[in-house]
Amino acid sequence: MKEISVMEVQQALEQGQAINLIDVREVDEVESGHIPGIIHIPLGLLEFRMHELNKNEPYVMVCRSGGRSGNAAQFLESQGFDVSNMVGGMLAWNGEVK
Repeated sequence: MKEISVMEVQQALEQGQAINLIDVREVDEVESGHIPGIIHIPLGLLEFRMHELNKNEPYVMVCRSGGRSGNAAQFLESQGFDVSNMVGGMLAWNGEVK
């Protein structure tokens, strides 16, 4: 599984790069603070909503600490998607939060 650091994600966003961030936390967690521009798909629904994703685009998985997003990344990778896990999750995030 590929990993990406919080700093790498933050720098890419600050440079205006388009990044497909998928936040797999629960609704209440996302409502309490998330990275602007995320796609919200709770981990439990990922299997049922992966048809909304494009296998030709890379995705970065995000959760609270990196565990659930790691599971999500492994699952999507097994389905043929190009995914990376954001190590440390929102606990390590120092960038903009909405």
